[in-house]
This record gives sequence, C-alpha cells and structure tokens, in this order.
Amino acid sequence: AAAPTGAAVLAGTRVDTADPLAVLAHGKEAGAGCPEAAGGSPHAPDPGLGPGPALDADPAPAPGVREPGAVLAPMQGTVIELFVGEGDSVHLGRELLVMEAMKMQHVIAADRTGRVRRLAVREGDTVAEGSPLLVLDEAEVAPPAEGRGEALDLDAIRPDLAEVLERQDLTRDERRPDAVERRRRTGQRTARENVDDLVDAGSFIEYGALVVAARRARHSMDELVRRTPADGLVAGIGRVNGRLFGDERARCLVMAYDYTVLAGTQGKFNHQKKDRMFALAEKWRLPMVFFAEGGGGRPGDTDIVFAADLHIPAFHLLGRLSGLVPLVGIASGRCFAGNAVVLGCCDVVIATRNANIGMGGPAMIEGGGLGVFRPEEVGPMDVQVPNGVVDVAVEDEAGAVAAAKRYLSYFQGAVDEWACADQRRLRHAVPEDRLRIYDVRKVVEVLADEGSVLELKREFGPGMVTAFIRIEGRPIGLVANNPIHLAGAVDSDGADKAARFMQICDAFDLPILSLCDTPGNMVGPEAEKTALVRHCCRLYVTGSSVTVPMFTVVLRKSYGLGAQAMAAGSFHAPFFAVSWPTGEFGGMGLEGAVKLGYRKELAAIEDPAERMARYEEMVAVMYEQGKALNTATVFEIDDVIDPADTRRWIVEGLRACPPPEPRSGKKRPCIDTW
Repeated sequence: AAAPTGAAVLAGTRVDTADPLAVLAHGKEAGAGCPEAAGGSPHAPDPGLGPGPALDADPAPAPGVREPGAVLAPMQGTVIELFVGEGDSVHLGRELLVMEAMKMQHVIAADRTGRVRRLAVREGDTVAEGSPLLVLDEAEVAPPAEGRGEALDLDAIRPDLAEVLERQDLTRDERRPDAVERRRRTGQRTARENVDDLVDAGSFIEYGALVVAARRARHSMDELVRRTPADGLVAGIGRVNGRLFGDERARCLVMAYDYTVLAGTQGKFNHQKKDRMFALAEKWRLPMVFFAEGGGGRPGDTDIVFAADLHIPAFHLLGRLSGLVPLVGIASGRCFAGNAVVLGCCDVVIATRNANIGMGGPAMIEGGGLGVFRPEEVGPMDVQVPNGVVDVAVEDEAGAVAAAKRYLSYFQGAVDEWACADQRRLRHAVPEDRLRIYDVRKVVEVLADEGSVLELKREFGPGMVTAFIRIEGRPIGLVANNPIHLAGAVDSDGADKAARFMQICDAFDLPILSLCDTPGNMVGPEAEKTALVRHCCRLYVTGSSVTVPMFTVVLRKSYGLGAQAMAAGSFHAPFFAVSWPTGEFGGMGLEGAVKLGYRKELAAIEDPAERMARYEEMVAVMYEQGKALNTATVFEIDDVIDPADTRRWIVEGLRACPPPEPRSGKKRPCIDTW
C-alpha cells in the first residue's frame, strides 16, 4: 500500500460511476487519454468530473506528510456512501462511511470521539489501502442517550427469511391436503410421515427440499413449486434408535420417493439428489434406508438435453455401497423399474401387503409386446415373498418402519436389557423319537433373548431358517436347518438363502450361529434340475471365506456333505462345534451307507425276513457308532453339551473372540443380491 499522506491516494483513474459503461469507454480511449501516457500522476483525479466542494474547503498537507487525526482506509476499495460532513461531531462507534471491495460493503466507524475537520474523499472515489478518508480532531462528544435505538425484535421475520420459510412450508404435508388425501384413499402414509416415523424426533436434516422438477419449459415456477416439491424425493440424514445406541451408532441416511409427485418417477434433479446422498453414504459410512415407491425414468422432464441418459451414476454409486454399509429397502404400493432396482440392490427388502414389485410396470410390459396387465398383477406379494425377493413381509408402512429399525439395531451393537426363557426347555425341544420332525423355530425362540428374533425370507427355502437374534443382548446371525421341510436337507434355495445371509453377517462383523440338523444335501433327479451342484457349493465357499466367529451346534442329524456345509466345510473350522445328546453323525445317511457298504453280505441272505433283520441290525450298529457321545471320543467334535448350557457356550465364545479390527473400507467386495 502507498504510504499514508494528507491527500487521498486514488487507486486507478476516476470515472463517472453513474455510467455503467464508463469503465469500458475509458478502456477504449487512445493512449493519450491514459494519465500514465500523458505523464501525469496515476492517482490524479479526472478534471472532467469537477472538484468536490468538501475537498476544496481545506487544502490537504503536502504529499508524504501524515495529517494528525486522519482516519485511514483499511483496504483498497470504493467509497459508496458518506454519513458525515465537515464540522459534524462524532461519538465513539458512529458510522462514518461505507467502502465497497470485491462486491462487499464495509462500514467504517469512528474509533474515537471528535469533530470532522476535513473530508479527504467523496462518494465514488476508489482509494488505496492506508489512504486518508477524513480528518477527525479530538473533541469531547457525549454518547447517544441510552435506549435511543429501537429494541431488536427477536421474533421479527425479515422478508428474505419469510420467502424461504414459505417455500419450505409448501413442501410439508400440511400444505398439500390433496396429496395427503390420495394416500389415505390407498391406506398409505406420506413419504414424510414414513421418514418422521423412522428417524428420532428432531434429528432429520433434509437435503434438496427446495428442488423442483426439471420442467420449466412446460410449467410455471409457481406450479412446479406447488406440484413437484423436492422433485419427488425426500432425502436427508438423521438418527435411528439413538436412545438405545447413542449418536455415533445411530447415524443414518434416509431417502423416500414421494408417489404423489409425478408417480414417484426418477427425474433429472432427484437423480442428482440420489447421487449426492449415495456419495455421502460412501464417504461417511452412513447406513441407508430407502423407501422405494414409484416407477423408473421420467420422460417428461424438459430442462435437459439427453439421448438415453444411461450415463447417470446413481446405480453405480449405489452398487458401491453394497458391503460397506447396511442397506435397507422398503416397498409399499407400486415399485417398478428404477425403484425396483434400488430396492433389489439393498441388503434386505421389506415390503407391505399391498406392494407390487417388478422390473417393469404395465406400460413397459405392453410396450414389449408381452400383454396388457394391471399394476396389481405384476409382482404381487404372493409371488415375491415365496420366491425370495422379499426378506421381511409386513402388513403396512408402520410395520415396515418398525422392521427397518429392528434390522438396523443388530448392526448398531449390544443392548443392556434382556431376558430369556428357562433354558431347561431346550432339553425337550428335540423329540426322543429320532424319526419325529419338529420346527426348529421353537428351539430358536427359547435359545434367543425374548423378542429378539428377526427372521429373513421365512417363506423362501423353508428348509433353512436365517434370522438375527440376540444372546445376552449381543447381536448374532443364525442359520438353522428346519426338519419340518425335507427333513432339513440342504436344497438349492436353502443354500442360496444361507450363503447370502452369511455374507451379510461377515460384511458387518456379526458372529454366526449354525444349528445343524440335516440328513445332507438334497438329492434326486428333480433336485438336480435346480442346479443343485452349484447352489449347494455356495455354502462351502462362503463359509470358508467369512472372518467372523462361527459356532456350530448339532441338534440331531449331522450327515455327510450337508452337515459339513453347516460348519463352514469342516467341523474343525468353526470357533467351536458341539452337539446335543440327540446328535447323530455319519458320512452319509445310515440306511444308504449300509445298503452300499454291505450289499454283497445282505445279498447272500436269501430269506427276505432274515435279510431285513440283518439290515436293521447293521443300521442300529452304525447309529450307535455315530452317536454324539461316540463321535466326541474320537475328537471329531469339541464336546457334547447339556442343551440348557447352549447359551453359556455361545456367550463364552463371544467373550473369547477379540473385537473386530477397525476398518475404513469393505471386508467383502459386495453382498450378493441373491
């Protein structure tokens, strides 16, 4: 900055500030019009503008001499307004003038009391930093009387804020009664009601609430504001289950398509919102809950130029979240095309009774020449639940939100309060008659903490049960053969179901409890039509790749390769492998083993009755040989335990395992969508 002197040091050339084109006209002047070219001072005022009266009233000191009492410019800038004149009395803090620099205005206030002796600048002057603005002589000036200014009204709403609040208010359900009524007619809640029910009260911060559909060429802004709030996608961050787990573990990202806005279709700006939210979830490892209701791409948006829009990154970004953070998809009503893809990429799908889920809706089906159908005929729940698309089927959106909160809780940690049934009941859970079936769910209900069981895909692969449970408040994943279906044999659907569930547990560091009661892998010509060889082998590959502790408890049958599949491929692979007294072991089914192993001996017995007696005798011998007690004597399993001690084994196993190592990325590349 120039050294302060008594005269104002102008920055550049003075032009007529009342003319917005003056600076351009000055730039076009010939070289002679430039003060430097004429040999003049670069800070000399333009004589064409005429002298200011205040500047001529009292001559300034000679250049280089600092005038006592001068108030200096704190920056280079333009004086745009003067509040004082020569002779004015000034109290401490009084506003003297306003300077503009880089499009921002700075109020220059008095740092002492005094009287203005001389103004060194006038409005429109651009001065250098340190240049004198005015001269203030010392003088006693009484401060203004107390209370002279108006009291600040903290409840007053300025016009700029009022405009914002009104726009935000237009997105609320209270301002959209027609939309709310449409939801009531279908027995559903609004998108915002679902979000409010999911997150802890007062914790939701919305992103992009003021966005409208990209249809400015078709509709007025007022219409877009009123008809397309948030461009049909409510998105933000909040907390879920914060009362139980605290802020750090309750973090969550939430998105909900609003079917009342252009049928929940995916438009230009809500696609951008998804991209933004997916990127946040990846960077900050935020679990996500997505309410997917509506269709796919929105062809009616006009404010964009595109051919097919297949370059949008939303589904790529969503796919990258798989295995990094828990992903929960909720479907209610119609969920087709793009919304169905969002749903299908999630770790768990929760759907209401009225949901229809499909990769294409009626228009796409008809357009492909595949027939005309009503939306209710495409992917109803009596199709999507038994085929395994839906993990948790619920009655309505309230039930869906409750299930989502419960699902997330298993990945948020242990709870302090728990209770369980009398564990002696487990001694009677498996029938004494080894040929009688039972429902393994009854075992699970007694074994787990009361009210802690959340089963996934209940109607799909019924021979395998997959569920999240708690043992003394600690969350774990459970896979169990269910003898009520195919005697607990491992078929293709059951293997797929268990393998994917194990991936979820491993990705998010949940230990796995395996309850084994299986005669082996399913066999037969019909079973092989399901690609059984490939599907069953998923359990060996997945089981051997998990890094979380796995505990195997044999309840009764433990035969062949199917039993090994329930123990990560080997009974010495889990953290422990124990059996109840009812356990029975064999390299294959006992009956088949006798028939194959002793075929010639049995064939040599001509009398059918005698042959059958000998056969049953051999089966009994093999059964005795494969009893749990005998199996433990050769250390093929770790122990035979009292069923009532099962929880103690699990808890001590959990205590013996170190906590998961902290990580910033994924353990697994992804979780299979199937």
